[in-house]
Amino acid sequence: MADGIVIGGGGPEAKQLQFLLLSRANRHGLVAGATGTGKTVTLQTLAEQFSAAGVPVFCADIKGDLSGLACAGDPAGRLHDKLNERSIRIGVGPIEYRAAPVTFWDVWGKSGHPVRATVSDMGPQLLARLLQLNETQQGVLTIAFQYADDQGLLLVDLKDLRSLLAHVSGIASELQVQYGNIASASVGAVQRQLLLLEREGGEAFFGEPALEFSDLMRTTPDGRGYVNVLDATRLIQSPRLYSTFLMWLLAELYESLPEVGDPEKPKLIFFFDEAHLLFSDAPKALIEKIEQVVRLVRSKGVGIYFVTQNPKDLPETVLAQLGCRIQHALRAYTPQERKGVRAAAQSFRPNPRFDAETAISELATGEALVSTLDASGIPTVVERTLVRPPSSRVGPLADSERTALINGSSLFGRYDQRVDRSSAHESLNAGSGQAASSQDAQKRRSARDETGVVKSSKASVKMRGRSASSRQGPVEAASGVILRTAAREFTKYILRGMLGSRKR
Repeated sequence: MADGIVIGGGGPEAKQLQFLLLSRANRHGLVAGATGTGKTVTLQTLAEQFSAAGVPVFCADIKGDLSGLACAGDPAGRLHDKLNERSIRIGVGPIEYRAAPVTFWDVWGKSGHPVRATVSDMGPQLLARLLQLNETQQGVLTIAFQYADDQGLLLVDLKDLRSLLAHVSGIASELQVQYGNIASASVGAVQRQLLLLEREGGEAFFGEPALEFSDLMRTTPDGRGYVNVLDATRLIQSPRLYSTFLMWLLAELYESLPEVGDPEKPKLIFFFDEAHLLFSDAPKALIEKIEQVVRLVRSKGVGIYFVTQNPKDLPETVLAQLGCRIQHALRAYTPQERKGVRAAAQSFRPNPRFDAETAISELATGEALVSTLDASGIPTVVERTLVRPPSSRVGPLADSERTALINGSSLFGRYDQRVDRSSAHESLNAGSGQAASSQDAQKRRSARDETGVVKSSKASVKMRGRSASSRQGPVEAASGVILRTAAREFTKYILRGMLGSRKR
């Protein structure tokens, strides 16, 4: 089917192939199921089929298995007979083994091209979640970012943020009227959290050259979309960094891509594995922003597919926006787990041929309940389906294979060398040095000429007198405050996106 991809078919109740229409693929989706039920292979199958249809894909590889996308499956492998038999049973014929075009990424630059963002890109809201700041500490961080915007200070890496916080703390009394109270204790708490982030290796993510999002949306000369595989085997050990990084990526995609409505096929498919981490311990304000991004990014041609163990891991407001649902088996050993199975079954449009709640507990590995959107955008009746096996390798690449692919990539060398240009750290340190030099020069001039001191004092008195005599009236003062506030808010609107990240 040229306008859709095959999810599977041939299950006990399914009478035909189950398709996901490309024109509805940007309506998001869910791949759920207990550990070991086949979610990763389903993700791999979907990724390679989207790629074959010319749609770029982004996915995080938590276990290392998705690296197999870059290599064709082995007809002589131990899984060939089983997978080939399934492919024939489904109705798509024998497997045609083929590798997908893959680009490997890695925050630390060891298992893929380095992925970096500037501190300004991340913004105060996501950074506050990453640093586990309370509301007061987040307020101080927001003030620091706003001050940096107003002063034109570029925040590239963590040393820039450290210097900015130290500077803001030093002039807190001067900034209080315009920005609000800046408690030194809160600044110290933020600095300590930055230190912990650095010790966990988080500083590798902040810097330049920053990721260009066009590099995530490339296609091959023959029209296939690149599958961008983020090596997350180490990143997932810091769940908050992992989820914050992916949320930042989504927010930046939303900010940078133009409106396209409902295209014939998506501009990008984004798989969010271990999706429960996105909402775990997130403050209500951030969850609302996430829901907003999920709702609006569809019009940018981006489809988000959440991969998690249980649908209840996601808020109801997010679940309501997921048009494609692939539910693998769920095991219910407790009353709470049985409620989860019932809720998952009730999210489908019923099929009179079987009971979805019973079927969820009976599904075999690689089997799922599937419902998608038809051409009119209406959910299809749920079907019990065997998921189509992938054409690429089921299992990870060897280190030598991965290295060869990274070195042969057209992106090799573009992000490997970190660049440290002049930014807030250098500007603030240079400013401190200039201020100290100016004070020393003034002291020397005063020591040489006491008369000059008197003249200077008289001049300052005259200046203060003119200022007092030309003081603004109440209406003028109010107008000035309104204009300054409007200008700041307009600047903030221009520079900051939906989640506080700075537009490029």
